[in-house]
Amino acid sequence: MKLFVGLGNPGAKYAGNRHNIGFMAMDRIAGDHGFGPWRPAFKGEVSEGRLGAQKVLLLKPGTFMNLSGQSVQAALSFYKLGPEDLTVFHDELDLAPGKCRLKQGGGHAGHNGLRSIHGHIGEAYGRVRLGIGHPGHKDAVAAYVLHDFAKADQDWLDDLLRGISDGAAALAEGDGQKFMNAVALRTAPPRSSDKASKPADPVPAPAPVQASPAQEDTRSALQKLRDRFK
Repeated sequence: MKLFVGLGNPGAKYAGNRHNIGFMAMDRIAGDHGFGPWRPAFKGEVSEGRLGAQKVLLLKPGTFMNLSGQSVQAALSFYKLGPEDLTVFHDELDLAPGKCRLKQGGGHAGHNGLRSIHGHIGEAYGRVRLGIGHPGHKDAVAAYVLHDFAKADQDWLDDLLRGISDGAAALAEGDGQKFMNAVALRTAPPRSSDKASKPADPVPAPAPVQASPAQEDTRSALQKLRDRFK
């Protein structure tokens, strides 16, 4: 079994927040892949299903972001899973909106949800970093992440979530490159070749044929008269 955890805060008040993009990813995967109904467990909500040949448990911790590690540790312990079986989906200030990156292990970069997980199970787990952009100043971060996505964000957000869902089976089976390719096909689809879309250059019109200058008549007046009456 693999454990996918989306980070966020519980309750309708936070549902549309930038900080809850991890919850949004879990909901999209569950809905698109026919997972079972969400039910309370491990101080949060879980949904079970399959991604490809892999059995997967989706978890949305209900402990609030700062205590996410409690929920994650409870689920890992119950199923006797290790950090290598865990992938955490979370918002990432240091990535531009709509960007997605995979990371295995490493620091928490000040993210309170990751900090809590680190404290409970260590750092050797996978992460799917979901870019939400940065407000520009550290003092504005708290208000920024706890604010809903703007209407202008909805298109890229939907593309990103669709891409995550498209690639979820590959991720569960350990193929990170295939997962990233699936995300890229949604967030940065290939464009047709410039040569194919560029209109053909007009065929230049042929240059006008210039008439040759008339040959100079060198006959004498008498010769002209004689030729006239031949």
